[in-house]
Amino acid sequence: MESFRKSKFLLLFFLYLLSFTHHSSFITLKADAHIFVYHRFGDDRYPSTNTSIKELKREFEYLKKNGYEVIPLKKLVKALKNRKKIPDNWVVLTIDDGYKSFYENALKIFKEYDYPFTIFVSTKPSENRYGDFMNWEQINDCSNYGEIGLHSHSHPHLTHLSDEKIKKDTKKAIDIFQKRLGYKPKYYAYPYGEYDDRVKKVIKSFRFEAILNQNAGAVNEYSDIFDLDRVAMVGNVDIASKLKLKYLNAIWYEPKKFPKDSILKRVKVKIFEDVKRAQLYVSGYGWRWVDVKNGIVDEILNIKLNKNRVRVIIKVKNSKINTKILVK
Repeated sequence: MESFRKSKFLLLFFLYLLSFTHHSSFITLKADAHIFVYHRFGDDRYPSTNTSIKELKREFEYLKKNGYEVIPLKKLVKALKNRKKIPDNWVVLTIDDGYKSFYENALKIFKEYDYPFTIFVSTKPSENRYGDFMNWEQINDCSNYGEIGLHSHSHPHLTHLSDEKIKKDTKKAIDIFQKRLGYKPKYYAYPYGEYDDRVKKVIKSFRFEAILNQNAGAVNEYSDIFDLDRVAMVGNVDIASKLKLKYLNAIWYEPKKFPKDSILKRVKVKIFEDVKRAQLYVSGYGWRWVDVKNGIVDEILNIKLNKNRVRVIIKVKNSKINTKILVK
């Protein structure tokens, strides 16, 4: 009788734990956070980069009602540095470019929900007071409610620049940033989300605490702090599906960069998952199933890349993904 009571107690306790899977104390069982990236708000002139205020409120309500904790980027970075388990109810909100539509239309919504954010600013538009961008006074005001990171000086296509030109642009951006805000930027986000191993090495040499891309995915304790995935939030978004994405720990052997002849000959990736099959995606060609042998995807393709920017994605278990961006 006593053993029956103990078994019943353990069963009830287990069911109790399951009922709290959306609460932060138990959320580490899944251990993947998400970084979202926005651009413009309530600016119908640019639908490809715009989020309506109605949509923004809908997304914030979803996060609020489903137990997600919106945290500052610095909290996530600290956890990654310490190799801590990353709760999967953590969400980080970032905004690229520094458009004034954030200040005029969206800041009040972020304040209403008390949601922290990180704005990645390009220094040239604000320095020259381009009409579509926040000025430094407005950026300074935003820093009372969120963090400010760096998004280059002139917002160039970094993969098209030499090492020296990347260094020149980045140094100029840091100097202006420090002059206007009084401190050096801790975080960097690639313009257009475009980079390769060479670009990453140059940007990393400036000793940022974290570097962010714009590849759909998630973040866990295995993520590269200098290559953090961010999910783009544009238009009407199925936020629930975005939050289901998980980080796939992987090493890319091929491709490393956009092939000179535009022929993607081979995809070779080491994945740290015990699976026999994976899905492979190439922009313009869609998804296909591929074999995984001893943790290696090694697929001969020989396909013509018809776009100047191509994403190659490996996915397993329907939600764990890792992306390589190729820029011509």
